[in-house]
Amino acid sequence: MKVVNTHEAKSQLSSLLAEVEKSGQQVRICRHGRPIADLVPCKVRDRLEPHPVMGKVILHYDPPDDHCQRACFQPPYSYS
Repeated sequence: MKVVNTHEAKSQLSSLLAEVEKSGQQVRICRHGRPIADLVPCKVRDRLEPHPVMGKVILHYDPPDDHCQRACFQPPYSYS
């Protein structure tokens, strides 16, 4: 991890951002030797990749029986 002071971070912010983007390495910004902020690369997720929690979800589904299905999905009256 690269460590810079606030003056260097302010004067070279665009180059520090490019470095973080290119290398993926964090940059710690310090004031008077104490850390105050970290520049970290954004984690861009692939929208087609499923969320890790969704793989653990279990659905218990009992399909309706034939009688219930006929009663629920038939119109109560006819148009003829």
